[in-house]
Amino acid sequence: MDDIILGKLFDRYKNGEISKDDLIARLRTLPFENINGFANIDNHRNLRCGFPEVVYGQGKTPEQLILLANKLANNSKKVLITRLEPHIYLQVQSKIPSGNYNELARIWTFDQTEQLPRVSGITILTAGTIDIPVAEEARITAEFMDNDVFTLYDVGVAGLHRLLSHLEAIQNSHVLIVVAGMDGALPSVVGGLVSVPVIAVPTSQGYGASLGGIAALLSMLNSCASGVSVVNIDNGFGAGVIASRINHITRSIC
Repeated sequence: MDDIILGKLFDRYKNGEISKDDLIARLRTLPFENINGFANIDNHRNLRCGFPEVVYGQGKTPEQLILLANKLANNSKKVLITRLEPHIYLQVQSKIPSGNYNELARIWTFDQTEQLPRVSGITILTAGTIDIPVAEEARITAEFMDNDVFTLYDVGVAGLHRLLSHLEAIQNSHVLIVVAGMDGALPSVVGGLVSVPVIAVPTSQGYGASLGGIAALLSMLNSCASGVSVVNIDNGFGAGVIASRINHITRSIC
């Protein structure tokens, strides 16, 4: 429950639209609400962190996801579910048809809030085409958090001229998300070209010795370029959140 909804709740009580008992019943779910014993929804997340709780969809049943989505929508009017497989999405859509789904990123979004102006400044790069699903998870996350996102896909170090042809756009960004598997070299190259934060995202893509993304992760952690930070393997969502916070703070300072 965010501050806007909380304010409206008190207004309804003040205007006599709901009773004291109704008000207390609603406030009783703060700061969290237990959902049928399988989840505790954090209704204060938006107040503390600036964005409602996000649901990790993998491993949850369609029934659980539908219930969580409805509860979150009632509280915040804005819902983001990550790692939602297409066959599970179809069941969610049958109950909540107004949401939007991106099959490549496996993300479902639902938004009934007033649209705010988006803040430009985030650029997402991938080393290869195979890294795009993780990059798309980052893009949709950042856009859902009111950012404009510019993307440059398939600009890895095997053909460095592809990256350098976009140097001006890269250097004019406020924060960069760089997604790469295999040797994970691209974030180090980008980090040596810019003066802004670089968020490196290792992916699990690559041949056997890439060890499911561990090789790229270690390469990024050992980057000799300053200003490069690293999130977990395939964690496009985490990169999108961090980039959004950096971008909004940068804009507020400017």
